[in-house]
Amino acid sequence: MPRAVSCGFGRFETKTLQQRRTCDKRTAMADFYGEPERAWDEYDWERFLQQQDSKTERYMELFEKYIDDPNRDQIIAREMGWPHLLDQPADEVEEFDIDIGDQELDDEQDLRESFESHPLYQNAFSLTVWIDQLFDEVPSAASSPVGVKLASHVAVASAKLAAALSDQETEEIGMTIAYLKRALRAISTAIESATQMDRAGSLSARQFADLMHRLFQVRDSIIVLMGELRAEWRRRYGT
Repeated sequence: MPRAVSCGFGRFETKTLQQRRTCDKRTAMADFYGEPERAWDEYDWERFLQQQDSKTERYMELFEKYIDDPNRDQIIAREMGWPHLLDQPADEVEEFDIDIGDQELDDEQDLRESFESHPLYQNAFSLTVWIDQLFDEVPSAASSPVGVKLASHVAVASAKLAAALSDQETEEIGMTIAYLKRALRAISTAIESATQMDRAGSLSARQFADLMHRLFQVRDSIIVLMGELRAEWRRRYGT
């Protein structure tokens, strides 16, 4: 996955996270399940994120299907069940997108600064850049399915870390852990892909050793941070 796409993933995750924080998420879940209001743990957040995944997949399917249709936005809004967008003229939508206000821009910048300064995210993003450079040295690896899988999952891990580490004050520990678990799954898949590349002889011994060192550095840092946050959860909530 190209470097620019990795950055795009990160921006999408943090922008989505910013929007989710504008509503009372815990009350919404409590109303849905008929439970008293409470802090969401990592499992609550995982269920929530899984629901968002299905919606995202559905949106992407519709977008690809109707990409050249002049009424694409209206069709997608109808299919996704977003009636509040159906009667909104296109020029108003564009104007709204532009006129978002300085405060929202400042908030988004604060989010970016919070995760971009974290050593774990810096290591993960540096890994995406390093893999780009590695593939410049080994073009055949870059074009192979397993090479694409390696690069794409490292990019996904970087994006999930961007979302996790945006909560600088750890207000939503459960959410942070849930995103870290997704980052861990992505980096674990990347490790499997790297092993397959080594078995296929796609990389030299030095390249493979360097790659695995960098992958495990990110993986181990995620595991350590998850442990620290789970300990903090138990300290706050006793469960």
